[in-house]
Amino acid sequence: MGIRNYLIEGGSGTGKTSVATELERRGYHVVHGDRVLAYVGDPETGRALAGPPEGVDRIAWGYAHWIWPVDKVRAIAADTTHTATFFCGGSRNFHKFLDLFDKIFVLDIDVETLNRRLDGRPNEPGFEPAERALVLRYHRSREHLPAGNNIDTANAIPSVVDDILAQLT
Repeated sequence: MGIRNYLIEGGSGTGKTSVATELERRGYHVVHGDRVLAYVGDPETGRALAGPPEGVDRIAWGYAHWIWPVDKVRAIAADTTHTATFFCGGSRNFHKFLDLFDKIFVLDIDVETLNRRLDGRPNEPGFEPAERALVLRYHRSREHLPAGNNIDTANAIPSVVDDILAQLT
């Protein structure tokens, strides 16, 4: 296993990408899970999937099948060339590799701030009212999130990253 590996998870709009970017700015090794690892697949088998079955809500199905390749996550976590590696992003198969992480951080935010952040996404490709409703539902239910140290991301991102770094083991 790598020297230290950390998972930074959270629902849409909680700041995973912004936290990852700030960690990189500070010189940390970061894996942008949503950009370089994620694909649509079966959370149990890892098999890539082409799309939802006929008649299934494509947005909810897409969120439920957003996964990371377990072998690749394990290989990156085993790399000891970095003092610490931060995996930032969301996956629905996290249960397959939680054992690799020294600590798990779950980003959270109040619903008012989340709504303001989502207001900035209406022109984002694929973002539509039904997706916003799903994001807000998941925010309330905490569905698809691992247990971990909750981090409030309503503050400025440098302060959020300070909070995370203060809790490293």
